[in-house]
Formats: sequence, C-alpha cells, structure tokens
Amino acid sequence: MTLTIGVDVGGTKVAGGVVDDAGRVLVQARRDTPADDVGKTRDVIIEVVGELAHGRTIEAVGIGAAGWINAGRSTVLFAPNLAWRDEPLRDYVSAAVDLPVIVENDGNVAAWAEFRHGAARHADDSMVMFTIGTGVGGGIVLGGELVRGANGIAAELGHMLTVPDGHQCGCGRLGCIEQYASGSALVRFARAAARQEPHRATALLDLAGGEVEAITGPMVTAAAKGGDPVSAEAFALVGRWLGTSLADMAQILDPQVLVVGGGVVDAGDLLMGPTRRSFTEALAQRGRLPVADIRPAQLGNTAGVIGAADLARRI
Repeated sequence: MTLTIGVDVGGTKVAGGVVDDAGRVLVQARRDTPADDVGKTRDVIIEVVGELAHGRTIEAVGIGAAGWINAGRSTVLFAPNLAWRDEPLRDYVSAAVDLPVIVENDGNVAAWAEFRHGAARHADDSMVMFTIGTGVGGGIVLGGELVRGANGIAAELGHMLTVPDGHQCGCGRLGCIEQYASGSALVRFARAAARQEPHRATALLDLAGGEVEAITGPMVTAAAKGGDPVSAEAFALVGRWLGTSLADMAQILDPQVLVVGGGVVDAGDLLMGPTRRSFTEALAQRGRLPVADIRPAQLGNTAGVIGAADLARRI
C-alpha cells in the first residue's frame, strides 16, 4: 500500500490528509489560511505536510488550490481569494518537504476524486462535475484524463455564458452560470422573493430575524426543508439553470456521468429534483438517444484532499 498526501488550500482553510491507494483518508490535519500573506500560506502548507508525513513513508504530495494553475502544474498564476500571483508553489513546497509535489486547480482535484473514488467511480472514460458553492466550479474527465487545456486553465464551468447581458459576474463578464446556479444566486433569489412577498416567506424571515438582508444559504436550505415556498422556489430556479448547463455539457461532450457537488447539494432533492427535470426538458429533442446519468457527489469536503493525493500518486 502506498501513501500520498493531499492538501486542499482555500481562502479560509488548509486541509490535508494521508490517503491510501483505495482513496481512504487515514489521517487529517487542518489550519486556518493566512490568505493575505504569501509566505505564511506557503509555510502553513509545509507545516500541514510535515505533520502528516511524520513517522510515515510518503510517496508524493498533491496540492489543490483555488486558482488558475499553469500547464506544468507547478505555478499558481492567479488566486482570487489568496495573495498568490505567479507563485512557484510546487518547487517551494517540494524543496521544503523533500518530496515530489504536484499542484492542481481545486475544481479539478474534486472532479478527479469523484471520478476515481466517488459518484463516477464506475465510469471508465468520462465525466463532468459541477461544484455548487458560493460560486460554481468544476472539472472534466475525458478518455480517463483531466481536461486541462493548452494553458492548464480549462473547465472553468462557472463562467459559461448563460444569460446574455445578465448579472455582472466577478470574472468581468455578464450572465455567467455562476450568477444563476450558485449558492450566492440561491440567496439572491430568496432575498428578492422575500422582499416582494414576505407573507410567503414567513419561515425564512423568522430564521433571519425579520431582516431580508440577513438571509443566508443555510437558512434558505433549512426553510425549504420545512416547507417554506419562497425557499423551495429559490432552489427550483437554481436547479432550472443548472439543469440547462448540464444539458449543454451532455450535448457537447456526451460524458458517461454528470456529477453535482458542493455545499448546496446537501439540500438533496430540493436541488436535484428540479435540476433533473430541467435537464430532461432541455434534451427532449434527443428522443431515445442515451444521455449521462446525473448523480450527487459522494465525497463531500474530503474530495479535494482525496483528488490531490490521487493525482500525486501519478507523478
């Protein structure tokens, strides 16, 4: 049995784990991310790896980072929630821990984890994963390999154009799917409806102390599960937009499996029900032709660690 370390680096936390070749996380470690300090963030990663490697024979380290990674899987070109700009992370960490290191985008490592050990593990060739959190990310596997593009920054699924001249996106474009099928969109939909029809959002507003602007994603989920109509409709809107984007992926790539992950998936059928209906409606013209199965992700918040560790095993 070989052991590798996976490290998931986000804007608020650095989570690491020792992972075996069956995708099992044997030991974990976690630190807060000093996101505004490049040097301290690197040091925290090295500290986590050192703790996990102590007393164990580790083959390699994989790092999943929330940012754009170069084609050589060595440099973080840009990270929107971290201070990294053209950061040679692989070489710095490798020199410090004396192990081979690979760096990959966080959406890609999560998708790879689900392909190898999660919801798409029975697929032998292809899958597409959308991660629905504050924003929308994802990853694509074709021919059993991650699709990374010529410059290493492919599969930015959250920034596909969905609504021409729609809501302003953080990437600078208008109408990206991230503005319609994310956790942030869920909250925006729920707040707008609660403001317009407060009598239909009593449960949601009770959770928010009567303040529309205090509504959060977990509140929308809790209220929807309790039968609040405004909250359920907000999920239906997110599912509608997500389903059409999944249909686009089915038309373009014809993958074996479509996986939906991220925190919003905890809502279960509140999201997956309208997503599947929208997907089916969008592909009605395909008639009897086969289409990919839509599955919720299975690995939760360990996907980044598992995927990064598995990719490290392939260095």
